[in-house]
Amino acid sequence: MYAKSNNMHTDIIRLHWYDRIWAAFIFFTRLPLWRLYAPPKESYKSVVEFWPLTGWLTGGVMALTLWLCSMYFPYTIAVLLAIVVRLMITGALHEDGLADFMDGFGGGGSDRERILTIMKDSHIGTYGVIGLILYFLLLAATLLSLSPTIAVFAIMAATPYSKMVSAPLIIMMPYARREEEAKTKMIYRNINWQAGLSLTIQGLLPMAVFLWFTHLPWGMIISVPCIVMYFLYLFINNKIHGYTGDCCGAVCLLTELSVYIVLCAL
Repeated sequence: MYAKSNNMHTDIIRLHWYDRIWAAFIFFTRLPLWRLYAPPKESYKSVVEFWPLTGWLTGGVMALTLWLCSMYFPYTIAVLLAIVVRLMITGALHEDGLADFMDGFGGGGSDRERILTIMKDSHIGTYGVIGLILYFLLLAATLLSLSPTIAVFAIMAATPYSKMVSAPLIIMMPYARREEEAKTKMIYRNINWQAGLSLTIQGLLPMAVFLWFTHLPWGMIISVPCIVMYFLYLFINNKIHGYTGDCCGAVCLLTELSVYIVLCAL
């Protein structure tokens, strides 16, 4: 009787983890995984806990595209195709967040409510357009400055790592809106120590492998994205006293970009 009860409890735990992982891949990609299985709605409140894991997929596909295309096309075209493929897989989710972030904080001044209103507006403004142009120019330029081999492995490491670095925003700040005002109509749940440990493993493992095989100095590569995240946190918290999904997406992209910039400097 005890063994049967214990097995039933184990099945419930496995289903719980399975639902949350599945929800994360559905939420952070545009792959039609929802056709195969629809996890409970509550699972989406914990998608941030598996955010770096989705980066294994999106970063891996982007890196694979860059590697394959560099064999048949000029490197510049290979980089651009790799960026396009990532946008197709993610549905430009974080890029949309970056545009809203730039519009809100660029055009909202010091007015908290105005910043939040602008970020929620589906239209893109001048700051959003300029922000995206500069971001993509820097992304392409940094990848082009790296050798194809380094760029491929850097993408696979930087994508999960940047998501791991950005995830603590939901611990460091409250959600800036009410739940019913959120774009997804829900708020991420707080991260406990087990989820924090899982996040760390998901984000650090690819980066550790990358640094081990390339023998690059790890100090700046590890620390600079954390510094970038911290200063963005101070800026966001000072302006709106909380985070939004757009803020998380923007911080993720900017911390990832900082990895490539540091690699170029090294």
